[in-house]
Amino acid sequence: MKGLVIKNTGSWYTVLTDTGEIVESKIKGNFRLKGIRSTNPVAVGDRVVIITNQEGTAFISSIEERRNYIIRKSPNLSKQSHIIAANVDQAALIVTVNYPETNTTFIDRFLASAEAYRVPVILVFNKTDLLNDEERHYQDMMISLYETIGYQCLAVSASTGEGIDRLLPMLKGKITVFSGNSGVGKSTLLNKMVPGINLRTSEISDAHNMGMHTTTFSEMVPLRPTLSEHPSSTSDTWLIDTPGIKGFGSFDMEPEEICGYFKEIFHFSKDCRFRNCTHTHEPGCAVRKALEEHYIAESRYRSYLSMLEDKEESKYREAF
Repeated sequence: MKGLVIKNTGSWYTVLTDTGEIVESKIKGNFRLKGIRSTNPVAVGDRVVIITNQEGTAFISSIEERRNYIIRKSPNLSKQSHIIAANVDQAALIVTVNYPETNTTFIDRFLASAEAYRVPVILVFNKTDLLNDEERHYQDMMISLYETIGYQCLAVSASTGEGIDRLLPMLKGKITVFSGNSGVGKSTLLNKMVPGINLRTSEISDAHNMGMHTTTFSEMVPLRPTLSEHPSSTSDTWLIDTPGIKGFGSFDMEPEEICGYFKEIFHFSKDCRFRNCTHTHEPGCAVRKALEEHYIAESRYRSYLSMLEDKEESKYREAF
């Protein structure tokens, strides 16, 4: 029997079969013997085959080949990865200028990882209703920066509903994974768009202006016209809620590849004197010249440098 993994709680996987059944499944132990360097060999969004044993327990026996995925370095095991979601059409990275503040290095690392696996990203700036004039100006500058690079950006408020009407058409007919730091309002935003799903939400910590983990597992919900419409594995619009993440360590990227995942840096790198230029110290570096002339943002260049340093064992543990 084939189906789609729509929820992953760590030990159990909820599979929506092609016939419309919901089947709670476990993973067969030999999955971990197949060289999959991941803390979660099966991810939400995976197409799988399930079998049932004599006791009636369902097991995932195989995974169909993934067309893409969003992946990060596991925060606990340096040699392993964690797949956030598989087989997605796009990612919506929810960011906040404040309450809590999303670090630009975190944004850039997520964008670079998405570029590596050819996943388009929409940057959704949430909690605009809470911003003062200075914070709103900073948000406008960030939107201008990322739109200039070539990313779709949208300012919304999950609380008031501002901008939701412009976000919904961007999601129609696609599988979209929602990601971001804890506390940025992913679950609140999804609750606003899909009334009745009642995903758990929580307030941010006043003491540290940081989000607290609410979503503890990934879950895929269909965006359907009415709640009475029965979901099926062939539904054309899906939203994936994921746990908030503190840092985003790059995984399996060689230093010479990283430049290609920063659109504007790659654009100028073609004019460097040396083909293997690292854009850190070499003479005739077109990237550093573009940086000096403000064609490349300082924040983006710093993010690029931080990813070059990721070969250091402890680098990924820092709160990017």
